[in-house]
Amino acid sequence: MIIAKGKLYDTKEQDRILSYLEDEINETLAEKSLSPETVINAVDKLCDKVKKGEFDELISSLPIDGAEHYKNIAIKLLSRESIEYKLKTELGKDFFSSYETTPPLGMKSFSVSAHPLGVLLHISAGNVDGLPAFSLAEGLLTGNINILKLPQADNDLSVRIIAELIAIEPLLSDFIYVFDTPSSDIAAMQKMAQLCDGIVLWGGEAACAAVRKLAPIGVKLIEWGHKLSFAYISGYEDKESELQALADHIVTTKGLLCSSCQVIYIDTDNFDNVNAFCNEFFPYLQSAAEKHVPPTIDAKAEISLREYSAKLEALMTGKQPEKFTSSLCALVPKSDSNLELSDMFSSVLVKPLPHEKIIPVLRRSKSFLQTVGLICSSDKRAVLTDTFCRAGLVRILKAGEMSEAFCGEAHDGDYPLRRYVRIVNSR
Repeated sequence: MIIAKGKLYDTKEQDRILSYLEDEINETLAEKSLSPETVINAVDKLCDKVKKGEFDELISSLPIDGAEHYKNIAIKLLSRESIEYKLKTELGKDFFSSYETTPPLGMKSFSVSAHPLGVLLHISAGNVDGLPAFSLAEGLLTGNINILKLPQADNDLSVRIIAELIAIEPLLSDFIYVFDTPSSDIAAMQKMAQLCDGIVLWGGEAACAAVRKLAPIGVKLIEWGHKLSFAYISGYEDKESELQALADHIVTTKGLLCSSCQVIYIDTDNFDNVNAFCNEFFPYLQSAAEKHVPPTIDAKAEISLREYSAKLEALMTGKQPEKFTSSLCALVPKSDSNLELSDMFSSVLVKPLPHEKIIPVLRRSKSFLQTVGLICSSDKRAVLTDTFCRAGLVRILKAGEMSEAFCGEAHDGDYPLRRYVRIVNSR
């Protein structure tokens, strides 16, 4: 499905719409502008509709656990208060108001003003439902014209949300174009890229490399690449509740988010301590897996494949498969300290990492660091927090809150709205 100028079109209309898209964009750039207040009003009204349950049927059909929980988070983040706070935090008060400044050493005064980057192409990943619409909303808040390429696994949620947003505020129709173009359609992707001043990319290394080849020289690449997150355990404040919260996090996120725990690091250089932790923690993980929604068909297939692979490896190497495995979850102890992706779907790696080796080990993965779920005694938290900051982590939270979203937070260590604008100096 395609959205252009506020109307829905069949996918087969793509080439026709792309053929005149440049003229429409130029007309909008020449004659129209979009204020943050217009966008805030529209999003706040959309939030009211979500709050009243108008999207409940669609949300409940999504293949996610805890749909009501995610709905409540969306309501908080889409409210007027949250969006105004986001704008103030990321851009400051009166960011789009021009001002005069006079440099030192007798140089002439000049005017400083902020403007939208122009046209943004959003290439969204499909690992978070509603992410495409959220990315587009950030482009709208900064006054940009937005071309959104939907991921194949969008489930129509983004199209429904965006269509409703335009119905609430028709002025947005000139600033929104949505395509369900497959990434394999290189010709169409190139046409979109050539129209843009910036490309907002959500994806992994392969996706980033492919888009770099598409992007014209000079187009600003804004990459929100795949990241890796982990838990780190160095003592406890409330052992039982902290371990249960970590187990719930692992099971409910299934390892599918950038903020999901892929590795549990234990502050030790003794592998026996790693196995001892697995023995202690596995009942927590099994309990969490049993109380939450049963895994999807995809998850079941992944778990079956994992168990079959473990049996094959045992036959070939003579080593027995790990005992911390069930049909619902798995702990995989490993003696190395490398940060890597787990098998996901309630499977997590457990490794040793003594605190004095945190920086040299994690710096090997510096481009992929995001969240650490820190479990430690209170007297260690400040020191460990500082160490993880120095290593390059950008979110340091309680282990059970690793994937919690909160208003005003930076994204991967940066404020997105600042990347979607440009500063103009004039005299």
